[in-house]
Amino acid sequence: MNFTKISKVLTVAALGTALSTSAFAQDMKLRFAGTFPIDHQGTKMMEQVAADVAAADVGLTIEVFPANQLGSGEALFEDVARGNIDMVSAFIYADTDPRFDYLSMPFLVSGWDEMDSIMRNMDSEYNQVLQEITDEYGVHIFAQNPEGFVGIVATREPDNWNTFEDKGMNIRVWSSPIVKGMVETLGYKATTMAWGDIFPAIQSGIVDGAICCTKTATYSIFAQSDVGTHFVEVNAIQEMTTYYASQRTLDKLNEEQLAALDAALTKASDDFFAYNRENDAVFEEKLKESGYTVLKYSPEEHAAMAAKVREEIWPMMADNVGQDIIDRMMQSKN
Repeated sequence: MNFTKISKVLTVAALGTALSTSAFAQDMKLRFAGTFPIDHQGTKMMEQVAADVAAADVGLTIEVFPANQLGSGEALFEDVARGNIDMVSAFIYADTDPRFDYLSMPFLVSGWDEMDSIMRNMDSEYNQVLQEITDEYGVHIFAQNPEGFVGIVATREPDNWNTFEDKGMNIRVWSSPIVKGMVETLGYKATTMAWGDIFPAIQSGIVDGAICCTKTATYSIFAQSDVGTHFVEVNAIQEMTTYYASQRTLDKLNEEQLAALDAALTKASDDFFAYNRENDAVFEEKLKESGYTVLKYSPEEHAAMAAKVREEIWPMMADNVGQDIIDRMMQSKN
């Protein structure tokens, strides 16, 4: 976070509107919305943020609303931009702005180390681009939380699952032309669907599965609910949640409150990343123990998939997000 920049903005605003420290907030309560289930580790991190901010004793209280209680991830960004919600832990979808689709750029990173250096480094091109776009909406990015690579949750083994042939399967994709194009390149039919509609759609047979989740989330959300039987380890796109807040809210906080909030969110991001990195293999085993079959590409199959997707999908991205953003993402790998 560019805390110095925010502090300067707050100081100038305060001097311009008042001659005393009364312009600064004293006791504030913020609403922190999330999309994870109540018992998910991501929700525990939100609760940790609230506890750490309370412990800082700076006149700031955070109330946590997990499990889409204040709206789906697709809707939360606009609510924060309008100032209706103070803070969010969720993925930023491209519904609001097609440029956000670069966040789902397939095969941009190849493992946990690059997730850390590219996606968690707030000074990287990846995050500089994001903050430039969200500045237009009055939204500030505090931290990025890559949770691992998403796979395909399916109700059966897809036909020709490790080739580009037709899979005989219709799966849910989120609101991203890039993701839709990628799974169609792999041989699936794709239906765009909001997160909250996945369970009833799978259970009713409207779709045969979904590209959506890490192994950790697949176990916690699907396997424990007896939904799905197979997990295809695609390893093309990372699962990502972002800690972001309304600039309108931040402008009401004093420097101590901002510092406490920034520290709590940074610590939660660090802890969440470490948890997911350490437990990826653990939850793969839990998936298998629950009855799931985990389908893995060979190194050669995965390399062929990556090459085909980069060749066919990356050029598509320029039309949606702009060639300048694609170029900057490539620079972030150098």
